[in-house]
Amino acid sequence: MNNKEKIFLPNFKKYNGYLRKIWHNGQIANNGPLVRELEDKLRGYLGVKHLFLVNNGTTALQLAIKALDLQGEIITSPLSFVATPSAISWQGCKPVFVDIDEKRLTIDPKKIIAKITPKTEAIIPVHIFGYPCKAKGISEIAKKFKLKVIYDGSHAFGVKCKGKSIFDFGDISTVSFNETKLFHTAEGGAIITNDDEIAEKIKQLRYFGLSEERKFVSLGINAKNSELNAAMGLAIFPEIKKIIKKKKNLKRSYDKLLSIAGIKKPELLNNTEYNFAYYPVIFPSEETLLKVLGQLQKNNIFPERFFYPALSRLSFFERQNCPIAEDLAERIICLPLYYSLTQKNIQEICRIIKAELLDERK
Repeated sequence: MNNKEKIFLPNFKKYNGYLRKIWHNGQIANNGPLVRELEDKLRGYLGVKHLFLVNNGTTALQLAIKALDLQGEIITSPLSFVATPSAISWQGCKPVFVDIDEKRLTIDPKKIIAKITPKTEAIIPVHIFGYPCKAKGISEIAKKFKLKVIYDGSHAFGVKCKGKSIFDFGDISTVSFNETKLFHTAEGGAIITNDDEIAEKIKQLRYFGLSEERKFVSLGINAKNSELNAAMGLAIFPEIKKIIKKKKNLKRSYDKLLSIAGIKKPELLNNTEYNFAYYPVIFPSEETLLKVLGQLQKNNIFPERFFYPALSRLSFFERQNCPIAEDLAERIICLPLYYSLTQKNIQEICRIIKAELLDERK
């Protein structure tokens, strides 16, 4: 068994049908008809007002920061992919890490106020593994201190809170459509807002600062996505519900087989409609995690330590003390949870984990 995370690929004939449209239209770039079609479908599916496809999720974050004219300190989570603080730094801002909620792994609103200074301009919370942040608490703080809020929703495609799209919160949300994500366009992402003025600014920024009248009205970059990427997204789009349903069933199997002491999982906020994009598990210690990981790898099973180490420990960011994130980052792995994974695969993965944990207790 070789259980590296496998990407979901659509039916080739369906994808090829979209490629034929590209050849017929004679357009590959510059906001072509397939890009516009996919944007329309995603706006409807996600229930958001404005959505713009871009070339990746990191660019989406950079555009969001630029669209809000941020220049100072931005508070964010130390448990995320390096793209989050990197985007902040690339835009000339300073990332300030605030520790996380131990149970939910998302930024802890109670700890944000202590990190706010006269230079603080925004908060970029991360819906880590698609687990929603405490948006109400974050919104109250942002309103009180007049801060902007950009949600990094790279993993949160399709997640809802109390029946509302997770991308409805904050001034802007971003999402990644990299090949490893629940929904993907091979490579890509999107930037989302319900604010008309911000939307107009994003539209210009992602296309060299061009206005609808084809005049250069601001400083922009080339953040557009291509017709080829949109074709992939359009071919996968009808499969979203099927993908989520399959992953949900796989998650239930893991839950049943791993209902043993010593392994914990993050907690979802109440009234969350989850997307089952990941299956993170938390071990009692890094030593235990490494033993289990070693045994799984010997059997050609490759879980991911996606967010190790905590970003607050990276040398190219200012050292900041985030003990909860730093501890948990050492003890979390994501078990394989891809569409073609079988029940037999899961049984084997869980057998190895339980055998190693049992052996450790002897």
